[in-house]
Amino acid sequence: MLAILPIDSGRYGTKEMMEIFSEQKKINYQLEIEGAAAIAQSEIGIISKSVGKEIYKTAMSGKITAKRIKQLEAKSDHDTAALVESLSEKCSKNARPWIHYGLTSNDLVDTSNSMQMRDALEIIEPKVAKIASILAKKSVKYAKIPAVGRTHGQHASIISFGLKFANWAAEMAKHIERIEEIKKRILICKTLGVVGTGSLMGLKSLEVQQRAAKRLKLFPAEVTTQVVPRERYAEYVFELALIGATLEKISIEIRNLQRTEIGEVAEQFKIGQMGSSAVPVKRNPIKSERVSSLSKLVRSQVALSFENIPLWHERDLSNSANERFMIPTVSILVDEMLETMTKIILNLMVNEKRIVDNLDITKGQIFAEFVLEALIKKGIPRFVAYRDVQRVAFEANDKGMSYKDAIKKDKAFSSKLTNNEIDAIFLPEKHLGASPKIISNVEKSVYNTVKKFI
Repeated sequence: MLAILPIDSGRYGTKEMMEIFSEQKKINYQLEIEGAAAIAQSEIGIISKSVGKEIYKTAMSGKITAKRIKQLEAKSDHDTAALVESLSEKCSKNARPWIHYGLTSNDLVDTSNSMQMRDALEIIEPKVAKIASILAKKSVKYAKIPAVGRTHGQHASIISFGLKFANWAAEMAKHIERIEEIKKRILICKTLGVVGTGSLMGLKSLEVQQRAAKRLKLFPAEVTTQVVPRERYAEYVFELALIGATLEKISIEIRNLQRTEIGEVAEQFKIGQMGSSAVPVKRNPIKSERVSSLSKLVRSQVALSFENIPLWHERDLSNSANERFMIPTVSILVDEMLETMTKIILNLMVNEKRIVDNLDITKGQIFAEFVLEALIKKGIPRFVAYRDVQRVAFEANDKGMSYKDAIKKDKAFSSKLTNNEIDAIFLPEKHLGASPKIISNVEKSVYNTVKKFI
């Protein structure tokens, strides 16, 4: 059968992430919740220990299949009811009355969502840490290379080429901090029944939920309706979209720096790879473009997650269908983007000669900031100096002259600065500012954040 979605066809998504959102795995999560709740109930005397043990053992046996649940669902038109009935079929008559006791469908649905997010983050977080570490090392490698700093797409001043990587590394490391912070809010276990009161188990419901949460490596809900508040899901989606946006930021810079006119970096181009079906010489940044494209799709889910927050009364189903797409989509695609960007950065081709050559595209006008500074230090008022620096720069540009030569010939400068002083200004390696120290600080900070993952 032809796959409708690229995710289904295997075009995007790692095997380990896809497994989390597979049909049988979702069922297994929900069965584990049934088992954890039964064990918790048996531990505090709501049901007998033998019944709790039997329900747990059966739930974890691996004998309850998606195929059988679908058969039962065809009759009941209720997926959770079909799962509970399928579990009941495998239990003794003595245990059957106590299966799903005190629970409601969304105790399974929402708690299994939390388990999926838990396991998705266990895959995503080390990959975020890995790319942060790679970027930090790249920042050190290129720390002493002066490069064009661009604002508004125009040459502005000189930066360390390594500073680009340091910026990215620092923000990827911040995502580790963000993930760690949100876990306590999004990885929620909810076993409080129909409208969140624990009605059948009473005060013991809170103890059941706490014990079940611990077994499932989740956090017990403080208060819910029938469902976990969707603010929690919105935060998960937002954080993954934020990671995606950072990856897209990196991808856009790579795409821009790979422009023919700039040529400072390039994605790896394998032997036999084709950049264009029509133009044999093209080397397109297709992987970075893929990251940009997927980021847009992930980001679109943020608005959807916010739409799901206001539900009717204690709940309705207006969120349910789209969440079946939303949570897997953002998890699978961000994992794909991390995999892709890691390969891009690891194999990135950096043209150091082109980086240095590009400093001279404006024939020295990139040093204007430092020429202005030199005049100010000679006692020239800022805006008087500013206008002279600008005037000579525009005149030199019109004449195709070197900015340094134009300055030497203009009395506004030659009367204040010697030729040696002017020559000293036009040395790019002198203008890296605090970049080396910034990069060193970032490397240490990133290492301290990610060291437990690498």
